[in-house]
Amino acid sequence: MRGPHNIWRLIRTGATFERSGAMGVALEALDAPPRLRLVARVMGWPFKWLGYKGDPALPPVTRAITALGPAYIKFGQVLSTRPDVVGDELADQLRVLQDKLPPFDTAIAKATIAEELGRPVDEIFLEFSEPVAAASIAQVHAARLADTGEKVAVKVLRPGIERAFRRDLDAFHFAAGMIERLSPASRRLKPTEVVKHFEGVVLGELDLRLEASAASQFAANTKDDAGFRVPAPVWALSGRQVMVLDWAEGLPMGDAAAIRAAGHDVVALSERVLQLFLSHALRDGYFHADMHQGNLKVAANGDVIAYDFGIMGQIDEYTRRVYAEILMGFIRRDYRRVAEVHFEAGYVPADRDVNEFALALRAVGEPIFGMNATQISMARLLSYLFEVTERFGMQTRTELILLQRTMVVVEGVARSLNPAINIWEASRPVVEKYIRENLGPRAMLRDLRRTVLVLGQYGPRVPAILQAALERQVAPAPKVPAKPRLRTPLLIVAVVCALVLGVGIGVML
Repeated sequence: MRGPHNIWRLIRTGATFERSGAMGVALEALDAPPRLRLVARVMGWPFKWLGYKGDPALPPVTRAITALGPAYIKFGQVLSTRPDVVGDELADQLRVLQDKLPPFDTAIAKATIAEELGRPVDEIFLEFSEPVAAASIAQVHAARLADTGEKVAVKVLRPGIERAFRRDLDAFHFAAGMIERLSPASRRLKPTEVVKHFEGVVLGELDLRLEASAASQFAANTKDDAGFRVPAPVWALSGRQVMVLDWAEGLPMGDAAAIRAAGHDVVALSERVLQLFLSHALRDGYFHADMHQGNLKVAANGDVIAYDFGIMGQIDEYTRRVYAEILMGFIRRDYRRVAEVHFEAGYVPADRDVNEFALALRAVGEPIFGMNATQISMARLLSYLFEVTERFGMQTRTELILLQRTMVVVEGVARSLNPAINIWEASRPVVEKYIRENLGPRAMLRDLRRTVLVLGQYGPRVPAILQAALERQVAPAPKVPAKPRLRTPLLIVAVVCALVLGVGIGVML
């Protein structure tokens, strides 16, 4: 039944896109080849009457996606982080995709909580409200703990949501495979990998223990960040279908007028939002990848509160250093160094000309620096940068695309509070601090110490390694003559020297 179900679901999808007028917009944004456009039209136009009508007040694509249900809404939100796939214009539309769906009955939520936690809701909470927010995967209730009286947020998965998502995921995989077969040119967009990425995100969100873990990790990383707060999970009351967090009380970040009326310094707030994001990305390599106004609040004391940790980004330490050097190179207008960093990191093929690449980067940076503070956009620069690197053969790196997209969102949040913010000046202290701590002499000593510690772990194994190597040296010669091999003795010498050197440096440090 899997095949027929997938075909029917895709026909219904095509019909909905045709009926809402979204088909042409989506195909144009994806730059779909003629053969793929023809198949999409054939699967949509004759069955247009089967499509969902959707909300006529919404733009065509968001109208179709919202009408098709939770899995499509979440898929649209994830695609908003991949402008390399859907294009900048459609990504912007999808980024503001609203997933405010009708809430399910509170009695069902209470039954889910009782089943998950093994106790009736009345024993756990003194108060339990009607839904205060309802999204594609779960809804949230305000409650008060029975043992402490503390106000908390209780997130509960929608009933049957995992089964519904798995059914639609199967259809998405089927569609991605069909697209790649029908249009080899579309493989550059990696539709199968996009669906796999989406599946990983969604399956993580369908287990609220993983979101609680993300919140806990994010809170631990940022506990010393001034003016920033992350609601902590209540582990004893969290499970696969239920998550309880501290209540986040504050003004919505999207309501700039209310924030000003409350007496908050919107200029300082705009800079703090941007600097916090950069600190999390560069310092921790773990950042909130859905940091729009709807997931941020301003507390009474001016703290920024972040919540909803379903989409988090991670970048390794080496990539963070590369990213920081690229940003700093642009801040200093040292385009030659920016070009060299791309070559050193292997992002651009070594057979390309570094001087030509540096000139192309200058064409990216100089026009932006000619703008005034209200026009300077790091998001625009990053977008241009990826265009240039693509022309020079740079392969798509998902983690950098997600970082870039989040930067666009955070910049939008900052500018909504302070349109005159100078993105570069606000970013400079964070980037310079990171480079000073991670690319200078102090960082070299720290890296050397880590290397020594790793080599030191092999100390107890050195006698066995030496014994095995000596035994191989005195073993009978093979029947077929072979050239002498010096690799093993050299390896022994290298290991011993490294350990001796490591012990000496470790003592000095």
